[in-house]
Amino acid sequence: MKIQHPIYRIAKPGFVAGSLFAMAIAAPANAEGVPAGTLIDNVASASFDGGSGTETVDSNTVEIRVDELLDVTLTSLDPGPIATGPGSAVLTFEVTNTGNGPEAFTLTTNPAVTGNDFDVTIDNIAIDTNGNGTYDPGVDTILTAPETTPVIAADANETVFVLVTVPTGVTDGDTSDVELTAEATTGTGAPGTIFAGQGVGGGDAIVGTTGADATATGSLVAGVADVTLVKSAIVTDQFGGTSAVPGATITYSIVANVTGGGSVSTLSVSDAFPTGTTYTAGTLTLDTGALTDASGDDAGEASATGITVDLGTVNTGTSHTITFDVVID
Repeated sequence: MKIQHPIYRIAKPGFVAGSLFAMAIAAPANAEGVPAGTLIDNVASASFDGGSGTETVDSNTVEIRVDELLDVTLTSLDPGPIATGPGSAVLTFEVTNTGNGPEAFTLTTNPAVTGNDFDVTIDNIAIDTNGNGTYDPGVDTILTAPETTPVIAADANETVFVLVTVPTGVTDGDTSDVELTAEATTGTGAPGTIFAGQGVGGGDAIVGTTGADATATGSLVAGVADVTLVKSAIVTDQFGGTSAVPGATITYSIVANVTGGGSVSTLSVSDAFPTGTTYTAGTLTLDTGALTDASGDDAGEASATGITVDLGTVNTGTSHTITFDVVID
């Protein structure tokens, strides 16, 4: 009698094992191997000659359901500490299901990390609903307590935003860390912990090497920007001197210095013409470059009462100089 090798059949959940070919069928690879709930069938066969020719018989089928492994990784997607001042800020993370079955993960935050110069207030945790990697208010889904991700397929991931408020009174250069933890909703514990009957298809769920939880840290650095203005004047009289007499020209210079960290936005510098003087048309400049007096065609404008120069967003460590002339009446 000749005994043949066993025949293995692998059936995904929802398929009838007997409908598969009597051959080894490869299951798709994922982070933890064969998908949870997969049925692995094993049948042995034997052939023999009992005197009337070769006959073949099969053994009974041994069926094993693949249990679910619970594993997760969590990473910060920010390229470095987020520069921010007092007010709202967003930290970005990625939750990856490294188990072999679909799983949701409960999210918790810790803003009071040892060593922080300041602690933020956690406002919300949101899911990147439209998948663009950027928090979009009114579009991305705000999670309600207990904050839990949607069910994530094996090997898939979800981008998560932690929305925080930075307190007033922070000093330029102060830093703060925020920890985010993801835990499998089925359960966590030491590797090998079994949750009987709680896996895919009624199989067991077993904690993998990560403990079915993970923690990542997002960082913020206070970039408190400030603006100072320094104004000076040079008088040139019509006699070649520097006397402030009627008919003399006063050239005003205004230096805008942006200091601290980060940047300022919508920076605009204005100056009213002094009483007893008349603006000299066409003398407005920005960093030695001429500006027109008209509104809307460049950064500057000279009206009947004064000048305005819109500098927009300006990085710290930057200075801009504005000049214009008036004549003493």
